Amino acid sequence: MRGYTDNRDDYLKRLSRIEGQVRGIARMVDEDVYCIDILTQVSAVTKALQAVSIGLVEDHLGHCVVDAARQSPEAGAEKVREAAVAIARLVRS
Repeated sequence: MRGYTDNRDDYLKRLSRIEGQVRGIARMVDEDVYCIDILTQVSAVTKALQAVSIGLVEDHLGHCVVDAARQSPEAGAEKVREAAVAIARLVRS
């Protein structure tokens, strides 16, 4: 079981909304909408994806890292390193 399993339906709904927003942005480009209006929508999608990412990190820390730490200090430390790398990727993006 993954850390996000309990929230899977919520994540799927949020991602479906984001998918719709991205299709809307493509339509805006196709219809030659004003650049700033498109950028506003891109910003909204970016924030929505960041919210999903934060939720997944939280689920990972609360489930996967905690479970690994219960198994052994080494396993816990490895999951913490794994999470740190993922968080660093998110911060850079």
